[in-house]
Amino acid sequence: MSVMERRLIRETSFGLTSKLWQISWIYVLLLCTLAAVGYVALYSAAGGSAEPYASRHILRFGFGLTLMLSIALVDIRFIARTAWLGYAGAVVLLVLVLKMGHVGKGAQRWIDLGGMQWQPSELMKIALILVLASWFHRASWERMGNPLFLIPPTLAVLVPVGLILKEPNLGTALITAVVGATIFLGAGVRWWKVGLVVAGVALAAPVAYTHLHDYQRARITTFLNPESDPLGAGYNIIQSKIALGSGGMWGKGFLQGTQGHLNFLPEKQTDFIFTMLGEEFGLVGGLALLGLLCLIVVGGMLMALRCRHQFGRLVALGVSMNFFLYVLVNVAMVTGAIPVGGVPLPLVSHGGTAMITVMIGFGLLMSVHVHRDVEFGDGRDEG
Repeated sequence: MSVMERRLIRETSFGLTSKLWQISWIYVLLLCTLAAVGYVALYSAAGGSAEPYASRHILRFGFGLTLMLSIALVDIRFIARTAWLGYAGAVVLLVLVLKMGHVGKGAQRWIDLGGMQWQPSELMKIALILVLASWFHRASWERMGNPLFLIPPTLAVLVPVGLILKEPNLGTALITAVVGATIFLGAGVRWWKVGLVVAGVALAAPVAYTHLHDYQRARITTFLNPESDPLGAGYNIIQSKIALGSGGMWGKGFLQGTQGHLNFLPEKQTDFIFTMLGEEFGLVGGLALLGLLCLIVVGGMLMALRCRHQFGRLVALGVSMNFFLYVLVNVAMVTGAIPVGGVPLPLVSHGGTAMITVMIGFGLLMSVHVHRDVEFGDGRDEG
């Protein structure tokens, strides 16, 4: 082995070791704690057994954790250069899922890849965050004020939102749009410009309602008056409220929840996992879980603030907002604040695609943190 080769190996080894030290291990511990809560909840959802939910959950998290740490070591500048390629691949998958995807519960959202069912709309949110950050991170303030400059990123948001709506998946489409709007605002786009788009959507809402599927209209009607169909469309949310209320302050105890274990509570391992935890651990347990989730969101926002380059700030903002919207929509859904939309609680609910894509997002967040001081050349002061 030549001297040059030995030197290259030493430098590479030192670089990886240095990056490993730069990882926020406290943040990793928070994620592991959340996954552990998910294991406990899924163990209870199966009636006191690790099979079939909890064991798969921890294996998927182990794989996701390895993937997250691997992504954290990848140079954030390389990730920025490949953003458009990843976006194009995600769009192709969204088109494929409409052509040959798996149909479940009235929607065509999944596609088989490598023997596992993936939901491309989840991957699309990560790809959209990267491509918008890539577009805006070199933009000067003069270019940000040019409406023509905003056409490509606007189309980059509208194309996947339109494809996701065709599946149909209204909840994920709305989350994707909000994540995109957040990055627009974070990049410095004027509030009134984003407001015009929101106003246009609001004006089109009555027309869009007439094109909704029957089950989507039923969800809205049920949200307004769950008791109108207590054994049909309103059953899920009524049982969820009963379970949450019966938990009281301290809960009924681990494995002692009646609504969940007597199968009155639907989808307790996925959409309504927070409800089951609330029944068994009460208001105190629910607030403790929400506190842990808030720490993860705040930690991501702090990483965005500490990053010196615009690309990293926007990626960290987008990943944190995506996670926050997962939590907000799920908790609001099971408490009856919004219509039921089938959004899982990240790292707690049972499900493969959501967990892996969330961990990919956290890997990007870690890469931003590790490479927060690299020279990027934002170009925001350029004419």
